Amino acid sequence: MTSYRRRKTASSQTEQESAANQESAAFQPEEASQTYEQESLFSESQQTPPSDNRDASVQDSGEITSPAPARKPVAKIRLKKKPARIAEDEQPAMPAAIEETEPESFSLTTNGFVVGTLPADNRQHQKFAEASRAELEARTDQRNESRARLSINDLSKMGVVELRELGAKYGINHDLLISLKKQELIFNILKSHTDRGGIIYAYGSLEILPDGYGFLRSPQNSYLPGTDDIYISPSQIRLFNLKTGDTVYGQIRSPKEGERFFAMLRIEQINFDEPSVAQNRIPFENLTPLYPTKKLNLETSTEEISTRIINLFCPIGKGQRALIVSPPRTGKTILLQKIANAITKNHPEVYLIVLLIDERPEEVTDMERTVQAEVISSTFDEQATRHVQVAEMVLEKAKRLVEHKRDVVILLDSITRLARAYNQTVPTSGKILSGGVDSNALHKPKRFFGAARNIEQGGSLTIIATALIDTGSRMDEVIFEEFKGTGNMEINLDRRLSDRRLFPAINIKKSGTRKEELLLSEEELQKIWVLRKVINPMDDIEIIELLIDRMMKTKNNDAFLKSMNTPYQGID
Repeated sequence: MTSYRRRKTASSQTEQESAANQESAAFQPEEASQTYEQESLFSESQQTPPSDNRDASVQDSGEITSPAPARKPVAKIRLKKKPARIAEDEQPAMPAAIEETEPESFSLTTNGFVVGTLPADNRQHQKFAEASRAELEARTDQRNESRARLSINDLSKMGVVELRELGAKYGINHDLLISLKKQELIFNILKSHTDRGGIIYAYGSLEILPDGYGFLRSPQNSYLPGTDDIYISPSQIRLFNLKTGDTVYGQIRSPKEGERFFAMLRIEQINFDEPSVAQNRIPFENLTPLYPTKKLNLETSTEEISTRIINLFCPIGKGQRALIVSPPRTGKTILLQKIANAITKNHPEVYLIVLLIDERPEEVTDMERTVQAEVISSTFDEQATRHVQVAEMVLEKAKRLVEHKRDVVILLDSITRLARAYNQTVPTSGKILSGGVDSNALHKPKRFFGAARNIEQGGSLTIIATALIDTGSRMDEVIFEEFKGTGNMEINLDRRLSDRRLFPAINIKKSGTRKEELLLSEEELQKIWVLRKVINPMDDIEIIELLIDRMMKTKNNDAFLKSMNTPYQGID
């Protein structure tokens, strides 16, 4: 009985070990790849593999046990062989070139500016993206060339009658055309143009509002807000690093449903450069100011005595901070026009802006028709806040152009009236100077005038401003005294000369330029010093009469200096 129980226990243990060995064998990596086909075959036919009862497992005791039970179908399992381990000393060494160099990467650019980097593995993706982008731009340009183009700035230069005729061609109702103002006419014409499949281009100066978005203000409207302004989204401002005063040019889209303004679709130029240049520019405040070293040649013809005298006795350089001190009716506006025309003729690379603050409307029209420059005005019937807004927009625009290494000249008429406007708009500090001038009112006009400078890194900002004296106003006298020593060039106009109809009414003795030796040649400098010594004892009226008489007899200033009887010699 005991031996029977022992044999039965041994038999059950043998069956369990045999079943365990068979199940573990089914999951061995090497055997799984060899027996997978047979097991899958049996599992698909729902049959069991044939068993041979003659096979028996033999234990160490030598007793024969019952045969192993048939195996159950095995599920489909794909197993991969484990990679063989390699000893550390047998691992292949990496090439030295691969160990020392970092993975190659390259920049991803869009429209000329960097938007990110891609690893070397994505080079094919970059080439494909560039090819696709180039093909898309080519198709877009080809499609745009076949479409009618219209510029908002060209429409702004037209009169109301011309705009009404153009609106009639676009099929706008006649009664509606009669009732609309100029900016509303432009808006409706542009809307009709886009409805017909045309495209619109425009440029303007950007004004960023406190909410983060901005609008392009038109210089034809003196940066006055209007219905034809172009909307710039905050994402575009951040992407292109735009600032207030940037001159932006691009393609415009018509307003969508619920929108009021046209919007910028694609920016093509910023300050007359590629958009990528604006991302790397240095702020204006961080640029290094220097004395002017390049002279602005104002000599144009024999008859223009005013600019010839300025060219000799008070030369103007790029980056000059000039002040024209003028009593009423001494010809300051005419003098500004002649200076502007001389700069336009002799220096076409200079961006010229004429800023008229608190002037008469007829003078604005005369300046626009006389000078080939950007004329920005705010007449005397406008509010003081409007004067301030126009002046700040012009200054910001000039700064942005200087950041792009351009030469800018601003002719301001007048800085006295600009200071009056700031005196009305600045919050009251409680400290009132003589003449009713607030102590904080002159800070921003000084900042405007002090922005003129020659930049070491390239570019310059020249400001030629007029200051009024002898007006009978104590406020004007205080303003002039505050600006008297801030400029590095000064032209004084004399009322006695203008009363005798002697123009230019320039007081030679009181006019001059600081560091004029940087602008004149050595020979010119020595002869002018000799000439100043000769005319110093003379009366102001005699001086201007003598200069006008001698200059009218010579073709240019070089011939005038050579006609001097005094030989060239140094001054002790």
